Amino acid sequence: MLIRILGAAAGGGFPQWNCLCRGCETSRSGKATSLTQSSIAIQSQNGDWFLINASPDVRLQIEQMRAQQCFVETSRRSLPFASIVLTDAEIDHTTGLMLLRESSQPLKIYASTSVKRALTTGYPLFSTLQNYCGVEWLPLDLGQSIAIAPDLEMEAFPLSTKPPKYMQGEPGSQEIWGVGLTIRDRYTHGSLTYAPGLATIDEAMQRRFDASDLILIDGTFWTNDELPALGIGSRSALQMGHLPLSGKEGSLAQLAQLKTPHKTLVHINNTNPILIPNSLERQIVESQGIEIGFDGLMFTL
Repeated sequence: MLIRILGAAAGGGFPQWNCLCRGCETSRSGKATSLTQSSIAIQSQNGDWFLINASPDVRLQIEQMRAQQCFVETSRRSLPFASIVLTDAEIDHTTGLMLLRESSQPLKIYASTSVKRALTTGYPLFSTLQNYCGVEWLPLDLGQSIAIAPDLEMEAFPLSTKPPKYMQGEPGSQEIWGVGLTIRDRYTHGSLTYAPGLATIDEAMQRRFDASDLILIDGTFWTNDELPALGIGSRSALQMGHLPLSGKEGSLAQLAQLKTPHKTLVHINNTNPILIPNSLERQIVESQGIEIGFDGLMFTL
């Protein structure tokens, strides 16, 4: 399978339109590479592409793929993805669905029942899209392997019980709202684990990562108090459902113990100093053999 990072930034992109932090200003000056918002795409051996999360930047991401002749166009209004997979119901991972409303066929969307409910009631994208191209919902059940192509099987696993803000008044605080994905190629036996939002790495998660050839993992924040320290937010990284990279309990220390061949950070917030070339934080990450993801980065497994 072929994996392409469409957007490596967290919500808001890099630079973020209303932010004057060091990273955003470095990007605006042309000294740091800009990034679109979190999403990846997977291609099977038969040529079909699968979109994992639909960011607000999906139109630009599709055009970037088209410019590199990633798609075999079959009609004047073809939908370039065989199906779409949503790991959560966050605005940053779902708003792009509205930009796909001009599809000539219903959008086939894999999502959990929690996500389906959120996108039907709290943020009614599914309900709205039914009046445009239509939606065919395909259940994404935890622990169940789903064949999304003859050569690809996908398994969802739990990551987060944190609901999106627009659903926080809903009951069921222990409900799973965010999932990760392990996608395996039946022919090459290559495996990818994708975890763009990660609050903890327990033993089960370590085993899953170690069994993967590539992990694309949450790199949102460098420190737990990153936003409060900058005076641009009140919640810590952990309160937002993201394990920070640094510190004794941070993800870098745990990633260093993994035998996984390829470890790449995605969903990186605009305030994270690893996005600044030659920063000390970036050097620390790269010295540990961990790659900092960027738009257009591709892997073959």
